[in-house]
Amino acid sequence: MLPSLLRDDFNPKHSVTLSKIMASEKLHLQAERPGASTLSSGSELEASSVNEKALLRKLDLRLLPAVSILYLLSFLDRSNVANARLEGLTTDLHMTGNQYLTGLTLYFVGYVLFEIPCNVILKRTTPKFWLPTLTLVWGIVSTLMGLCQNLTGFLIVRFFLGVAESGLFPGVVFYLSMWYKRTERQYRISLFFSAASLAGAFGGILAYGIAHMRNVGGLSGWRWIFILEGLLTIVISSLAYFFISNYPSGVSWLSDNEKSYIHTRLMADSDATHAEKFSWGQVWVAAKDIKCWLYGLAFHTLSLPLYTLSLFLPTIIKDMGYTAAQSQLLSIPPYAVATIFTVVWAVASERSGRRAPFIIATSSLAIIGYIILLANKNPHRRPGVSYLGTFFAAAGIYPSVALSLSWPAVNVSGQTKRAIANAMQISIGNLGAVLGTQLYRPITAPRYVLGHSFALGYLATNIIVVSALWWILNRENKKKQIYLQHNPSTREFHDSAEDLKQGDDHPRWTFTA
Repeated sequence: MLPSLLRDDFNPKHSVTLSKIMASEKLHLQAERPGASTLSSGSELEASSVNEKALLRKLDLRLLPAVSILYLLSFLDRSNVANARLEGLTTDLHMTGNQYLTGLTLYFVGYVLFEIPCNVILKRTTPKFWLPTLTLVWGIVSTLMGLCQNLTGFLIVRFFLGVAESGLFPGVVFYLSMWYKRTERQYRISLFFSAASLAGAFGGILAYGIAHMRNVGGLSGWRWIFILEGLLTIVISSLAYFFISNYPSGVSWLSDNEKSYIHTRLMADSDATHAEKFSWGQVWVAAKDIKCWLYGLAFHTLSLPLYTLSLFLPTIIKDMGYTAAQSQLLSIPPYAVATIFTVVWAVASERSGRRAPFIIATSSLAIIGYIILLANKNPHRRPGVSYLGTFFAAAGIYPSVALSLSWPAVNVSGQTKRAIANAMQISIGNLGAVLGTQLYRPITAPRYVLGHSFALGYLATNIIVVSALWWILNRENKKKQIYLQHNPSTREFHDSAEDLKQGDDHPRWTFTA
């Protein structure tokens, strides 16, 4: 996937001489590309030749693999419980199917409760410290899952796994927003999120192999799934202290010219270069913004189908009449297709400069998948039909989630407000997952009408929420255009804290719809 990061369409100016960029130029980016800001530098830039394409390649190769690996491990460690279940987890711990579902629910309770506090800590510390530390903690907790001896231990560990993993995704979204321009973030965040579907594919492969270790050291195969994957996370988290970077001004692998260039291009685009201190007032600003709540609802209506699919796909496939081993392997192809389509759809969305119509299209694709699953009244007799439905569901859900999660990073201005908006989105969103974990009850197998129906209904609601957000963003853009027509002097950029404090309320800030 990394070579695709080097596409020319994202950066038309491959080699830019900064001395040619003058403060007198007015950046009317609204007309050139949807979602771009019109903020520009207020002084003539220092002469320095920097190849923009080469610089972005350097950033991509240095930043994206590092955070994507962490997220792959995060999704692997939260969803491997689905693979462990097929290998005897519930039998060995004497759990009923409903008690197992309670464990899944507690994970998301911990996740939701600590989402915003974790992003507050990130804003007050540094990514180089906080992201690897979170990874280390959940790696230890995940390893302990393999040592659980009873239901109580399982429930406690699942809760604290959610607590430990809660800060990674919103933290990384905020982190990337401090490196890339607005028009460059969505694709990179989508690429980062594609690690989630990739984790589903890897989870099936690893579970199939590790399950053959059953009785090694007197331990069941499901225990080895947690222990080995948890130890892998611990090892990589220790290395992450060295390969996770801080913000542009504080890294050693950029030259002074490159740092200056990054600072300049971000200053002309967003608030990423502003030295903004954490402010509880900005937390309140985010809480009052209806758009921040709608970003959360957009993810909420996707998180239920996202997590029910990732947590129950092996079981759903097994109940079509396959063995546990076959189910582990058959869970790989839907995730592989979802990974590819997530990246392709992100490219298409980025080129168009639109989000809402692309989310609506893929959510509709996922709806088709659940209609197929519900329409097949006998999965045992026609397993291929239901299996086809899982492809449509996965190929629709993951791209929609990727685009939804990247929306606030592009549209919310003010560093604290953006960090809180990202955390709000995940917190509100994962409340859907809390509900979803209670829907796929054993008594509803093999058709799982209750769970599939909720997933279909949530996806239909997602289309409504995204359409409403689309309308609101377009309405606000039109209001700003009218204001600028009557107040053309506001087009001049004033490099002041007051201008930056306005954030996305600034008349020159255009929302990506």
